[in-house]
Amino acid sequence: MAARVGGKVAVVTGAARGLGMAHCIRLAQEGAKVAVTDILDDDGPKVADQIIKSGGTAAFWKLDVTNERQVRQVITEVANRWGTINILVNNAGIVGVNKPTHEVTEEEWDRVMAVNVKGVFFCTKHVIPYMKKAGGGSIINISSIYGLIGAADVPPYHASKGAVRLMTKTDAMIYAKDNIRVNSIHPGYIATPMLDEAAVGQGVAPEEFRKMAAKEHPIGRVGVPDDIAWAVLYLASDESGLVTGSELVVDGGYTAR
Repeated sequence: MAARVGGKVAVVTGAARGLGMAHCIRLAQEGAKVAVTDILDDDGPKVADQIIKSGGTAAFWKLDVTNERQVRQVITEVANRWGTINILVNNAGIVGVNKPTHEVTEEEWDRVMAVNVKGVFFCTKHVIPYMKKAGGGSIINISSIYGLIGAADVPPYHASKGAVRLMTKTDAMIYAKDNIRVNSIHPGYIATPMLDEAAVGQGVAPEEFRKMAAKEHPIGRVGVPDDIAWAVLYLASDESGLVTGSELVVDGGYTAR
């Protein structure tokens, strides 16, 4: 059976742990050359090494997605190393402060927007020319169920993920003529370090928080990173050739309630 993304080159942001790590491993297992990018320059190389030891192809680049100069440089280096870029997974993201809107400072708001929105913009902006040259590509933006519905917490996060949803649709329309597909994935609660940090931010032990969250998912559990990595793989592959501007919701039924 042929590898599902064999011969493709993928860039994954926020790739050192959690969802990003799972995306990298799954894409590499299915034949992609993977650029593991993150600000975490201790954990990031370990992901690339794990892929290489398993027989895959990967390399680590330190990348702050809020810095356009760095984004341009890393994207250029990846393309120069492997000849092209076919897949971009805009995964890097932060939760930010959990305060009501009237208590959020400008700096707190801007920090979330810089990573979650501007980072998607910068990476998309600088990968597009390479995808055009390659004759097409797939951009996968990791949004959230909270880019679809609201909740009474973390206002900057919700706003940022809603922005990612609409950025996805706009870019899908703009670049369809170039055979560049752009889709968003909307995870429910996933057992990652980010979820644990969110729990601590709300004064709840991570394990207890996961149990509470599981009750909100009709399927009866929170997700694991591979639940989202399989969705990324589908959208990265030619199997989803007619899919663009779409929202792939992977939430155990959370938003169906």
